[in-house]
Amino acid sequence: MPRAPAPSTTPPSTCQRWPGAGSPSRWAARGTPKITRAPSSACPQTHGSRAAVRRLMGCSFPPGDALTAQVIFSLQLPPIAIQGAPTVSSIVPSLHQRALPLEKLILDEPPGAEAIEMDVLFVGAGPAGLAGAIELARLAKADQEAGGGVGELSIGVLEKAAGLGEHNLSGAVVNPRAFRELFPDLTDADFPFRQRVDAEAVYFLTEGASRRIPTPPTMHNTGNYAASISEMVRWLGAKAEELGVNVFTGFPVDALLVKDKAVCGVRTTPSGLNRDGTPGGDYAEPTDLTARVTVLSEGTRGTLSQAWCEWQGVTSPNPQIFALGVKEVWRVARPLDRVIHTLGWPLPSDVFGGSWCYPHGPDQVSIGLVAGLDYGNAKLDVHTLLQRMKLHPLFREILSGGELVEWGAKTIPEGGFHAFPSRRSGDGLVIVGDAAGYVDVPSLKGVHYAMQSGIYAARAIFAALKKGDTSAAVLAESDRLVDASYIRDDLYKTRNMRLAFKDGFMMGAAKAGLMTITGGRFPGGRIPMHADADAPRTEGDAMALVPDGVLTFGKLDAVFKSGNATRDTIPSHLLVGRDISAEVADFYVHLCPAGVYERDGDELRVNPPNCIDCKATDVLGPRWTPREGGSGPRYRVM
Repeated sequence: MPRAPAPSTTPPSTCQRWPGAGSPSRWAARGTPKITRAPSSACPQTHGSRAAVRRLMGCSFPPGDALTAQVIFSLQLPPIAIQGAPTVSSIVPSLHQRALPLEKLILDEPPGAEAIEMDVLFVGAGPAGLAGAIELARLAKADQEAGGGVGELSIGVLEKAAGLGEHNLSGAVVNPRAFRELFPDLTDADFPFRQRVDAEAVYFLTEGASRRIPTPPTMHNTGNYAASISEMVRWLGAKAEELGVNVFTGFPVDALLVKDKAVCGVRTTPSGLNRDGTPGGDYAEPTDLTARVTVLSEGTRGTLSQAWCEWQGVTSPNPQIFALGVKEVWRVARPLDRVIHTLGWPLPSDVFGGSWCYPHGPDQVSIGLVAGLDYGNAKLDVHTLLQRMKLHPLFREILSGGELVEWGAKTIPEGGFHAFPSRRSGDGLVIVGDAAGYVDVPSLKGVHYAMQSGIYAARAIFAALKKGDTSAAVLAESDRLVDASYIRDDLYKTRNMRLAFKDGFMMGAAKAGLMTITGGRFPGGRIPMHADADAPRTEGDAMALVPDGVLTFGKLDAVFKSGNATRDTIPSHLLVGRDISAEVADFYVHLCPAGVYERDGDELRVNPPNCIDCKATDVLGPRWTPREGGSGPRYRVM
């Protein structure tokens, strides 16, 4: 597929299409179709085929001709009145959000005649899924060598990205504990880390100055390792394949296959659909895969995990809440000698979040900004805030003379202990990693919790297979192992810390200090909260920035730096709600870091090929659904 034009140093408009192929004149000449509503994510309900099996074994299909893809919605002008809603000046995102399409995500029907049979399937090749697959393969091998009764297991890992690590994004400073447990014969020097953390600093920022403050106890990182999660995932994938695990890239899962209340397998997405959802020249049918146990390791805001919990009636004491992180990797002229975290500017005082800058060897750094998605200003734009942040003297000095290498974004589950699903296992199914919410916000850690949960899931699954019983009662051992581990202990101690900041930064900081001193005993109990989408947004000031193309970049140029390889003729995978007002459309424009949404008069234009699967609008706006394999970003060093 021809590459997109290189980023322009001319400041782009706030929100534009990122063409997957050809020159701007080419796609402009073709014109843009006017589609009154998003085509459904549903394709013909067909089953597995030999062509799909060949795809699983590594055959690739060309993306076909690329055209500009837009979906256009007419806006409600003026905004419609909604019973019980706040005044027009406020937006409640949940009032404009479509329900999860459960009927398409949970399929109570038999698998196709040519379904591929596996013993265990992991959906998602992140740290949790790959660690689980490695541990399970090792247990099966040891059992076989000892003459046990389990026998040889067929273990599969399905990954939606075209290559391992291409959809993984994290800061990241990694606690090596789970790596050490999974690979006891290796040393830290053998692991795929960039460098050990030996110095760190925390700063409170104002717009033009920085003041160093004591490092909070939860944020001490000496002895941890700065790393690229993309590189870690590729390394783990190679280790899994050495053990005989089948890793299939480019295969998103469209739905869970169930019988009664048990999960019995999955159906992948089709490929080669035209923009209107009809089969194109390179069409390949979905593939059904059956498994005795399916592990959902799909990462943050997992669509299948959401669907399974809703289908099973699984709830949590508090709803899960999220933050959006936007990250860049830079090649720099001078090495950074410490890990940096900041609080304060450029975030408003009522927004929870902060920034980081991590060394990645002698000539690279990662820099990013995280903001809680319960923010109140409908025009807050995390990508724009990150661009402004790089102009601060603290960061300008680090980045001066450097070059942007890669850009990306991702949501982060921040609800903590009280947002754990009450059950993370069921008949034929286990949920692990970010999909279960195993992230500790105060310490900014999640990778080792994800890996550890995958390890525990593998042990529970292996025990269930030995018994010949993969019922919910037996697979609940996975939950018990997590709840008796440091995962539960760590997140229980900080269970209310993120929620304390609902009252603003200063009050939250005071409460968090008391929680740290008391080991979480203050204030005791649970701080109740609501979902991010239920938080009202008010019309604030837009955050203007004219990118210079050197230090700061618009969304169009940023998406180019994500390596986005989505073909432009792909159907829309974003389910936009009905009756969208102009104010809500503007909210989506600022929310999305990748320029998927743009306002044009009385129309909302949706550019699905721009999407980098960060899931921000899945939290607060249009629903994200699985799309053709290999779509989205192609991260290398995130």
